[in-house]
Amino acid sequence: MTTTPPAPQPRTPRPAYESSNLRADPTLYTRIASTANTPGTRIPTAKFLVPIRSGKAWSVPQGSICRITTPEGPQVGDLNIWNRHNPRERFWAARTRQLYRSHVSRLDRLWSCLPYLRPMVTIVADSLEGYGVDGVGGRVHDLLGTRCDPYVNTLLSGDAFDFHCHSNLTRAILPYGLAESDVHDVINLFQVTGLNKNGEYFMEPSPATAGTYIEFFAEIDLLMALSACPGGDLSLWGWGEGKGGDMLDCCRPLGVEVYEIAPERREEVLRGWKEPESPAYKGVHGLVMPVFQKGEEKR
Repeated sequence: MTTTPPAPQPRTPRPAYESSNLRADPTLYTRIASTANTPGTRIPTAKFLVPIRSGKAWSVPQGSICRITTPEGPQVGDLNIWNRHNPRERFWAARTRQLYRSHVSRLDRLWSCLPYLRPMVTIVADSLEGYGVDGVGGRVHDLLGTRCDPYVNTLLSGDAFDFHCHSNLTRAILPYGLAESDVHDVINLFQVTGLNKNGEYFMEPSPATAGTYIEFFAEIDLLMALSACPGGDLSLWGWGEGKGGDMLDCCRPLGVEVYEIAPERREEVLRGWKEPESPAYKGVHGLVMPVFQKGEEKR
């Protein structure tokens, strides 16, 4: 007599990375976010637009708040982040994705690369926080993909186009002494993406509206660079100009605002905050030099 084995039961695998060391203090960062609603607590230090299909870079001092917005309607933005004083320390999208999830929101943090591995920013506000998972499995603020670039565009379409996000970011950072090789994997702000049933990456139109925003608290002195994606809100995207429709029609600027906390309120607002430190790994990756002593007998 044969028996049929029971059907496997659906289960949710346990996350591979779980630790209290990853969690931002909700009381502290909610207090920082609330400064937006307290007159006189935030002092504006910079405000500008990133025009369509272009990029800009700017400094954000430690303890400041940077707000990125879609002032005229839906638009995807590709963001890079560096330590202002040491550009070798830069945003690590892959590790951030592992530590949290494929898409991030309020109270998640963007971590730096090895050997630094510390939070560079903490997300303190996100007007798309409630987006969740849509009908096709898409989520917003993407860490799965990366920036568009002229190399893959030429590969896939045969076209040459100089205003992809990779190129926009490259031009933006040149005045800061950086180069194309310093551009790295991005967080795709306001972008909806996911993996289909075959594990293939997909992109959906941005759900942002006029005035949608996300805010970052600078844990260290930063250089940020942002590209207004040439695909606009991704409602007409395609490889090569005109392949998916006229993408220029769905391109809009992005807004950037930087605020410092008023000096007389800073101690109160940042109560309990301290600059994040790198893990205290003191090893040398197994590279141990032998000890040589004079007078040692020859063998």
